Order: sequence, then C-alpha cells, then structure tokens
Amino acid sequence: MTSSKGFLYLVFVFSLHFFTALSTEFTVGGDKGWVVPQAKDDQVYNEWAAKNRFKVNDTLRFEYNKDSVLVVTEAEYEKCKSAHPIFFSNNGTSIYKLDRPGLFYFISGVSGHCDKGMKMIVKVLEKPETPPQVSNQTTGGTSSPTKSGATQLSNVVASPSYVMVFLVSFFGTIFI
Repeated sequence: MTSSKGFLYLVFVFSLHFFTALSTEFTVGGDKGWVVPQAKDDQVYNEWAAKNRFKVNDTLRFEYNKDSVLVVTEAEYEKCKSAHPIFFSNNGTSIYKLDRPGLFYFISGVSGHCDKGMKMIVKVLEKPETPPQVSNQTTGGTSSPTKSGATQLSNVVASPSYVMVFLVSFFGTIFI
C-alpha cells in the first residue's frame, strides 16, 4: 500500500507540472526587473516584450523598489499618466494575469519614470482556433471525417485537458 501511495503522489506532482505548462510566468525585464532604463535605452521594455510570446492566462511578474506598476489605456500610455488605472500595485512585487487576447499597456506610476522609458506594451495572442481542413491534392476536395468519427476522436484525445482528466480518472480508480 505504501508504494501505491508513493506512485499516486508522483502522478499528482506530474499533474501539477502539466497544468503549469499551460501558462507561463514572465519576469518583466528579466534579471534587472522593473527599473528606470538608462537614458539611451528608453525602449528596453517594449524590446523585451517583443522577444516573448504571450498567451491568455500567462502572468507578468514585476519586481521593483520604491516604484509601482499601472495597467492603463492606450491614450494614458501615450500621455504617461493615469488618474484611474485599470490596475495599480506598489508593493515591490506585482503579478498581473493576462486574461484576454489583445494589447495591454503598462507604465510606472512614479512621476518621470514613464517618460524615461519605464513603460511597455504587451500583445497577447489569440487562442488558436481549430485548423482548417486539409485540402486533398489529388481530387481537389477537402478531407472529411470517417463514418466512425475517427477524426473527431483524434482531436479530442489530443486535447491536453482531456488527457489530464483521463489520467486523473484512471489513476484515481486504481488506488481507490
């Protein structure tokens, strides 16, 4: 019974890795964190954001000292100020969840820091849609699912959430 509990524990730990793989936490600015850029490098955060691919449910980790982070509208981003930000935090470490596709605008709330380049635009990618049906090159038609529904079944089985539900259900019934 002890070995089965150990195995169940390993399956649980594996499942945690599986769920964390579905989203990523990015530390803004890398090792430097959220700091005022050097005078000649006022695009450092936009360059950092452009090098990363963000998707819905990823999180941004802002690490800073004696500063703040604000999520603002595009107009407020351009002005480098906001009276009513969408999000505000000044506790030294802020986590912001990217909860939708589209553009997010971040600025520092400390006077003058945004003007010196402490601002960033993050583009969150759309959720991938199901790929279009593959064209049949020899007949000019499109491929269609078999009568047994094998194509639909392969799409369901390949989905990470279905795989996880299957694994948890399978291993749960073994040990109960």
